[in-house]
Amino acid sequence: MKGIVFTEFLDLVEDKFGIKMVDKIIHQSKLESEGVYTSIGTYRFSEMLQLLQNLNKNTGIAIDDLLLIYGEHFFGIIETSYPGLLATYKDPIEMISSIENHIHVEVRKIYPDAELPTFLVEEKKENSLTVVYQSSRAMHHFGLGLMNKTFEHFNTKATINLEKIKEDGTEVRFFINKK
Repeated sequence: MKGIVFTEFLDLVEDKFGIKMVDKIIHQSKLESEGVYTSIGTYRFSEMLQLLQNLNKNTGIAIDDLLLIYGEHFFGIIETSYPGLLATYKDPIEMISSIENHIHVEVRKIYPDAELPTFLVEEKKENSLTVVYQSSRAMHHFGLGLMNKTFEHFNTKATINLEKIKEDGTEVRFFINKK
């Protein structure tokens, strides 16, 4: 997992819960990296899982909710760092439907060894989209947070519902309807 995912997560934890919480979850975790991350480094997903689990234990906030908040936060990084990429789209449905064939292609140019989830478009209409998320990491609520902020970025409202295809969350179907 790319380091930027870790550095931004810890920045979010510091912003929301303070630096003491960052130190606490790092010390409660058994991290090969010892909690020292660079944005360009690559780290084991198990470290992110430990950090999330310890943040959950210390705050009582469900992991899915933490991932949702983090996905919404991470969209701000995309807005700041890659405004040209966002500017190529005029509609959130168009942008979300191009994750696999455009956005992830661009991400791989920057981070060739990135392990990205798969987003398969099942059905696309002018005001709706059905997408299947697949990832062994089961971070679908991170994706939901990104989607929420995508609609906000385009000053558009939507309802986004999900159903777990696999109970462990490694395969999830998103039903997106633009209002």
